[in-house]
Amino acid sequence: MDERERVGEAIDLPLVLLSHRGPVTFGREGDRRTTSKGSGGLVTALLGLAEHLSDAVWVCAAASDEDAAVSREADDGDVDVVTSPVPHLAGDRANGTPLSEAESQSQDPEGPVITVRMIEVDPIAHERFYAVVSNPILWFIQHGLYGLTFSPVLTQAERVAFDEGYVAVNLIFADAVADEVQARGGRALVMIQDYHFYLVAERVRERCPDALLSHFIHIPWPGPDAWRILPPDMRERLLRGLLGSDVVAFHTERYARNFVTCCEELLGLKVDREALTIEVDGRQVLARHYPISVDPKALDDVLATDEVQAHAAALTEAFLAPLPSSFADDADLTDRPERKLILRVDRTDPSKNVVRGFLAFGLLLDQHPELVGEVSFLALLQPSRTDVAEYGDYISTIGAVVAEVNARHTASGRQPIDLRLVEDFPLAVGAYSICDVIMVNALADGMNLVAKEVAVVNRRNGVLALSENAGAFEELGEFAVPLYPFDVQQMADALYEALTMPQALRARLLQGAADQVRGHDVGAWLQAQLSDLGVLDGTLHGLASPSER
Repeated sequence: MDERERVGEAIDLPLVLLSHRGPVTFGREGDRRTTSKGSGGLVTALLGLAEHLSDAVWVCAAASDEDAAVSREADDGDVDVVTSPVPHLAGDRANGTPLSEAESQSQDPEGPVITVRMIEVDPIAHERFYAVVSNPILWFIQHGLYGLTFSPVLTQAERVAFDEGYVAVNLIFADAVADEVQARGGRALVMIQDYHFYLVAERVRERCPDALLSHFIHIPWPGPDAWRILPPDMRERLLRGLLGSDVVAFHTERYARNFVTCCEELLGLKVDREALTIEVDGRQVLARHYPISVDPKALDDVLATDEVQAHAAALTEAFLAPLPSSFADDADLTDRPERKLILRVDRTDPSKNVVRGFLAFGLLLDQHPELVGEVSFLALLQPSRTDVAEYGDYISTIGAVVAEVNARHTASGRQPIDLRLVEDFPLAVGAYSICDVIMVNALADGMNLVAKEVAVVNRRNGVLALSENAGAFEELGEFAVPLYPFDVQQMADALYEALTMPQALRARLLQGAADQVRGHDVGAWLQAQLSDLGVLDGTLHGLASPSER
């Protein structure tokens, strides 16, 4: 039995999920409605849980015009979606065309069905909520991206965005969640996801005091001083909103401890630093940590596809095959060192530290000229939040640094850095499988699933070069070459160590990382959360208690 199916069978309460990004999104091609499954590890994990429950609803934002149209057709209520093998709206064929009334009455869904409620938000309010407060303010605070000398500059515009954007939109989603709980008799397990919805739990608790509330934060949580960037009324409202939950969860113990410290220092609440609990309004709120993971079987299946294998073969030919004699200094290639490939797969987010990663690679080639022409750096970067000025500027800086490194170190017509602005998961998996080094040098990262994905699918004894500031370092640091993300010289040295590491050690480290990930997969992530919630509530059954795990 699939782990998420087993976990799903242990839930006696109805489930209400909330995330900004939904499990599916709708589009239109001519007269035909299209449906695509949401991307990302979080969506995949929660979708697997919801598919195995008889009474679950997923509340999310209407992310496209067609999402909004589907919501309006349902009078802003719930819709049922068949999630596999081809996702589509129940009542439609898999190709998006509607069934006739007779067909709808006679045809059972051919795959698992989940209930989705997509919330259409006023565009101006959503812009304030998402592009002014959530990104960049909360994201920058929680990733430590503000330089503080000149930014941020908080003005009346930001306060309006907080009050009329972040607060207003949170209340809209909170009321939608509360409506779903009340429709289920007032008792439900509510699982809120991420930094977009810090005010939801408090409102839901006011309306549905019998609900069991969990809020999972997927990005770093810094200590109190970082939050002092915000004026007291704003930061206190965010913390109070989160404390409407029964459990506030993070990927690492460090983030959970930081949250407890914030509640103590910024709110003056009584806390237990060892038990990671906060006393508020006569209740005890738990801070917990559950490192999210990947689905190894799904990755194995993707790796085996013809598309991924074709990508792997093409990348091997481009980056790892011996250089042709016309490009070599000598026609005899037998004594030439084996070519190597460094890989990174990231969004163009300043927190990912792409620029310093390329500077470190340029320094590596400066200090080890024998590697020029023998080591390539493939970067598959997904443009991110280009409507935010800081992100657009960062993409420009990435391009300039790549051009400068390539100008210094191009040999025999071969550029050392191959930069591709693309979001292509099969291409990424193909690259994962054949790289010699995967570079993850984030300034701060809630987890970083790239590090876990490559551990599962790499077939070349690839070495993980991993930032100590990535959440994944708590689990995988002992199997990686550590990176100190502000120290360009150290990162250059670490890349050299990874490239020249003996094969036996490379194999041992990769196997250790793979065993860790396979033994702590996304099903285990869900199980750990639900076990703790079950101990709190007493209505979830069949799962081990925290002391038994």
